[in-house]
Amino acid sequence: MDKAKIVELLNKDLQDEHGAIIQYLNHAYGIGEGEMACEIEAMARDEMRHLDWLAETIVELGGTPSLERGTMRMGGALVTDWMKNDVRLEEGAIVQYKEHINLIDDAKIKRLLQRILSDEEAHHGKFEHFVEKAQKKGTKDVRGSRQDKTAQTLNWGIEHEYTVILQYLLHSYMSSNEEAKEQLADQAINEMQHLGWLAEELVGGGGNPKIEHTEVDRSTKPADRLRADIEIEKEVAEAYDQAAKETEDPDLRKLLHRIRDNEIYHIDVFNDLLKEEEEEK
Repeated sequence: MDKAKIVELLNKDLQDEHGAIIQYLNHAYGIGEGEMACEIEAMARDEMRHLDWLAETIVELGGTPSLERGTMRMGGALVTDWMKNDVRLEEGAIVQYKEHINLIDDAKIKRLLQRILSDEEAHHGKFEHFVEKAQKKGTKDVRGSRQDKTAQTLNWGIEHEYTVILQYLLHSYMSSNEEAKEQLADQAINEMQHLGWLAEELVGGGGNPKIEHTEVDRSTKPADRLRADIEIEKEVAEAYDQAAKETEDPDLRKLLHRIRDNEIYHIDVFNDLLKEEEEEK
């Protein structure tokens, strides 16, 4: 099988990992606190690792990682229904990985997919257990319908964080500079933390996190990518600062200031990388 076809198959796997991450995070936030929510978030982190491995492999093959979301099963009014959807999602992933393992003749990539498959089989068993657990406990959706300015601010923050997670990951994967690759990946991880903090704050206040993103920068030149990253960080640091001034909730103000300060740090990191990039030319 030629590289282009392998990239096509791996991007399909990557898209489905992306979809699984968002599905599981939605379900974890909907359940709220407790062991089940924590375990589902842990499985979402497993899927994040899978996405990372697949993206790196795609780049090694000369391809570009897709940012699209693949299969998702978001229906259902009850937590039991969500867990059944998660079981079905894992069943589809297991079938697909087995198919791709059989189709791809590269031994290294086969091993990678087999490694991911073992996680998906474990997840499948976990979600089957959670179906029974949710039925016994009568677990309910803890999210509310709050739509005030605070809820809108938090959902705006979630949208931004999701966007830059994708942007920094893509820029990291496509970078040939090892320092830039590492720093971009590190800042993406920090943005993942921000998304979690904001989502938990929103759920705790009676809101419902909307995990959607806006346009992601896809510049091909390293300097252009870093300038785009700096620009978006400047805009959002100012927005978080303004939101902190407007809120009367001291705990929320503290959270917004913490995220703002993290974004300012990102600006400094990206400026250093841009300076090094320009000096090398």
